[in-house]
Amino acid sequence: MKKVVIVGGGISGLCSAYYLLKEGHSVTIIDKSDIATGTSFINAGYICPSHFIPLAAPGIITQGIKWMFNNSSPFYIKPRLDLDFFKWVLQFKKSATKSNVEKYIPVIKELNLKSQQLYEDLLASLDFHFHYEKKGVLMAFSTPESEEEEHNIAERAIKEGLDVAFLDKIALQKIQPVFSDSVIGAVHYKCDSHTTPNHFMVSLKTWLENNGATFHMNQEVKDFGVKNNKVVSVKTQKNIFEADYFVLASGCWTTKLAALLNLKVPIQGGKGYSMDVHRPTGITMPAILVEAKTAITPMDDFTRFAGTMEFSGNNTIIRKERVEAIAKAVKTFYKDIEINDEEKANATSGLRPVSPDGVPFIGKTSNYNNLIIAAGHAMMGWSLGPVTGKIVTELIDDKNPSINLNPLSPDRFKK
Repeated sequence: MKKVVIVGGGISGLCSAYYLLKEGHSVTIIDKSDIATGTSFINAGYICPSHFIPLAAPGIITQGIKWMFNNSSPFYIKPRLDLDFFKWVLQFKKSATKSNVEKYIPVIKELNLKSQQLYEDLLASLDFHFHYEKKGVLMAFSTPESEEEEHNIAERAIKEGLDVAFLDKIALQKIQPVFSDSVIGAVHYKCDSHTTPNHFMVSLKTWLENNGATFHMNQEVKDFGVKNNKVVSVKTQKNIFEADYFVLASGCWTTKLAALLNLKVPIQGGKGYSMDVHRPTGITMPAILVEAKTAITPMDDFTRFAGTMEFSGNNTIIRKERVEAIAKAVKTFYKDIEINDEEKANATSGLRPVSPDGVPFIGKTSNYNNLIIAAGHAMMGWSLGPVTGKIVTELIDDKNPSINLNPLSPDRFKK
């Protein structure tokens, strides 16, 4: 049995704890909050093999520049003097090449497919109950330009062996009649599935507590103890925790914590917004409204509307204009569905941890052989939670990882 401290109580941290407990290890989870809110609770809940193209792709910089000064656009950068962010943008620009996209497509696809299978294994295990459906995700578009782009991506998905269907306006209306006349068609990624994240997180946390995991909430990591190229302890404002292995699964705060160990793990927080509607909407299938970059999910007992990517620093400030942009998109793409003032007032936000190449950091560092980084999943954090936890456990058990970790190395931006 090994003693493991996990810093971070999001989906990657809790899934790591789950698989570590299954292998008989002792697990302590530290989080600077009370693990009741945040990105792992408010995301769209997609488990999405369809998301096989990394965020850092050709054209994203040009589109981002067009949008960056419009604070209601799907992609927004708040102008600010921030040297770390400037360096990250340069690394992102350098990574956004066709060759990098081709390099990472098989990696991301494999991670997503393995993680989806692990979600289904979790459901079959009956360890804890959670909502899971495999209805796919609709990429719904309203312009010929978007139709062409989505069809091109779908053709590549088919070549990658994914289950995809093309729907014209008539076919789309048959399976999801709540779409408005402005929607001209969709690509249906039948390979995708979805869950209700906040319910999953509560159920998993309860299982972990009942099976021996120790939680230390509202404790912020201040420093690490190091000896002979090993991390020996982590210090918070209240305690010092010693262990055999340490896992940094701290989302966009991983960069700051890694810096305490003289490690460069560049991650920026990409803020997303979320609103829940607890009344009938008629929406029965998950959909991404392509032009608005808005995700819609019919969850366990409500409908979730989520979207936008905002780089404005690590904060959870709610910008009303961005909430309104999501609400406007919903009103445009659907018939007779409008998010009301109370629902908009209850909007929440969370920070997606985005790496410069849009690919997560998963693996050991060269500096410390008992430290594992599990962060930087961007918009695939929920989708990749189980496979990340499985890989972390394999590394601690000294087993060969179930996936090639070289492209995911935490040291790839070391210089």
